[in-house]
Amino acid sequence: MRPQSVILTFLGDHVHGRGICVSSQSFIEAFGKVGISEEATRSTLTRMVRRGLLRRQRSGRRMYFGLTPTSDEVLRDGERRIWHSGVVNDADEDRWTLIGFSLPESWQRQRHELRSRLVWAGFGPLQNGLWIAPGEVDATGVIEDLGAGVKVFAAEPRRPTDMQTLVGEAYDLAGLGERYRSFLRRWDRADPAPEAPDDLARSLMLLTGWLQIIRTDPRLPLRYLPHDWPAEKAQRVCHTLHERFRPEAARIVAGLLDTVPDESWAER
Repeated sequence: MRPQSVILTFLGDHVHGRGICVSSQSFIEAFGKVGISEEATRSTLTRMVRRGLLRRQRSGRRMYFGLTPTSDEVLRDGERRIWHSGVVNDADEDRWTLIGFSLPESWQRQRHELRSRLVWAGFGPLQNGLWIAPGEVDATGVIEDLGAGVKVFAAEPRRPTDMQTLVGEAYDLAGLGERYRSFLRRWDRADPAPEAPDDLARSLMLLTGWLQIIRTDPRLPLRYLPHDWPAEKAQRVCHTLHERFRPEAARIVAGLLDTVPDESWAER
């Protein structure tokens, strides 16, 4: 697991919404439980500050780290994906968002950035320069700074379009399905993650792994997915285990957290 992903999981589950900053030593102690070294933790915290995901706040001789508007938004998105929107899209309407773009060949960096944003937002490539995503997606953040070379449409499929085939071509269903099955093989058992020292470590491993999967899941309409699609079962396992790990994880966190009030909290 990437240290930054684990840090974001920890912040989302134990810090977000509390108006506090956490000492570097607390992070080091927590992440040592999942095999992340002190050096890796410190360097990741520094990188996250540079990227605008964390802010430093000194208190006495100790350094503390708090959330920024950017990390607050990232954590809200993770919370929505895990606990609210879910992995099953059984909507009755068959609405899609289309994005078409034609960028100059010299804009290699912009083209790569746009494709990355499209995948993050749940789009799959329909054909060269045309991408599709289920539902009506607010694409404002996806196309910002790219100018007039991008067009956005809302659409519904019409005959003779074969949506089953189209979805299979635009998205890597086999790869996504295998990620869910791999999650089930690891966690759908009586004694999951026996190598972990405690329930805080198990909780961090569980949610970090789960977020890595669902952030790549575009929530395609259930009608176009294989009949044995494993996402819903994997989601039930994740939620059940999180509730099982929560009491002990919260007790451990309460014992290791060294915090101070976040001075920027009142400004948000």
